[in-house]
Amino acid sequence: MQEYKKALVLLNMGGPRNKEELEMFLRNMFNDKNILTMKSDLLRSMIASLIVFSRKNSAWENYAAIGGKSPINELTQQLIDKLQKSLPDIYVTQAMRYTPPFAAKCVEQIKQKGIKEVILLPLYPQYSTTTTKSSVEDFEAIAKEAFSIRVIDPFYKNDTYNSAIIDEICSKVDNPHEYNLIFSAHGLPQKIVNAGDPYEKQVNEHVEILKNKLLDLNVQFQSVNLAYQSKVGPLKWLEPSLESSLEQFENKKVLIYPIAFIIDNSETHYELGIEYKEVAHDLKIKEYKVCSCVNDSEKFIKAIKELL
Repeated sequence: MQEYKKALVLLNMGGPRNKEELEMFLRNMFNDKNILTMKSDLLRSMIASLIVFSRKNSAWENYAAIGGKSPINELTQQLIDKLQKSLPDIYVTQAMRYTPPFAAKCVEQIKQKGIKEVILLPLYPQYSTTTTKSSVEDFEAIAKEAFSIRVIDPFYKNDTYNSAIIDEICSKVDNPHEYNLIFSAHGLPQKIVNAGDPYEKQVNEHVEILKNKLLDLNVQFQSVNLAYQSKVGPLKWLEPSLESSLEQFENKKVLIYPIAFIIDNSETHYELGIEYKEVAHDLKIKEYKVCSCVNDSEKFIKAIKELL
């Protein structure tokens, strides 16, 4: 049996494989103190139950439209398989936050292999308390003192990773100057940013890096924009919203890149690929295209090796 000294654990939110897992996903997400930030666990649990009850059926319709499951699980496994071949001395695995495989199972497997050194790679390019902090805290709380743990920092400045993004953007259009590029980031309630979450600042920095990279390659779009998707509830969220951004582009062509995601999921396949496509059609946008995430691309694997 292969002996490993280190483990590389990919951290992500997870995604449902069926309707039962969808309820689990929603319940776990809205019971996360980094998502619903009130101090009372009881109040959070009550609100989570209300949200799950009111949303699960409509949410399932969205998943049904993309094949009845999130693409995140298969794509993550493909990435792990490629990384394992590329990193034969490191045990590569995953821990998802809201659906299996959870951190508890991951920790148990690493212990069984006698590994004492763990590297955590949050698959979120920019840091947020709602994603990176939540996933890292979850793993560390379960691992306790079992391992020496190193966490890889947000990697949105990594040149190889950004090169993988540019490759995907350029592969989608023959004539960039005919298109308006929108970097669509997952939204966040403004109050979380006001409390010190660096996500908005890092997303802005990332867009500037990618803009400059496109200019260096002489790839010129009609415009390059940043917008935020996925707003829910009455709170004020980061702006501009993707919908309000799309309103500017009647009779024009639009290309979307999901800048906050590494692996395709329901927000890319359903929300961007179906929901906002319908919005674009209603707004008489001439052409609407969505890029894939970097997923298991060779350049992203190279970027991970650099980060290690």
